[in-house]
Amino acid sequence: MGAWDIGPFENDNAADFAAFLDEAEQSERGEILRRVLVAVADSSDYLESDEGAEAVAAAALIAAQLPGGTAVSVAYGPKKPLPPFAPDLRELAAAALGRVLGADSELAELWDETEYGEPWRSDLAALLAVLTARP
Repeated sequence: MGAWDIGPFENDNAADFAAFLDEAEQSERGEILRRVLVAVADSSDYLESDEGAEAVAAAALIAAQLPGGTAVSVAYGPKKPLPPFAPDLRELAAAALGRVLGADSELAELWDETEYGEPWRSDLAALLAVLTARP
């Protein structure tokens, strides 16, 4: 799985995604998050772990800009400043997280096979609560 902790950026796929965001033009970063979230939220096939990890990372970045959100660690997350994200990404991020936590999700299956499955799910539930809170 290439994970060293349960945080949204504490795995190889999310760290690579952060580096990709840092290399992109600032004006393109919101659209990159949108593409990742749409691919996961709209997927009805088995969700591979790498796609799930990127969606969790994208959702964490969006939640970080909302009231109650937690700042993303720059140790593994993007190091360059991110633009304010479009308001509609909030709902899209929530849908993608629901997909990652649901059936046919390799990432959820992998975490559930470990002793950290419950804390991982709890962290994602906290992200989901921020994303779905009424403004």
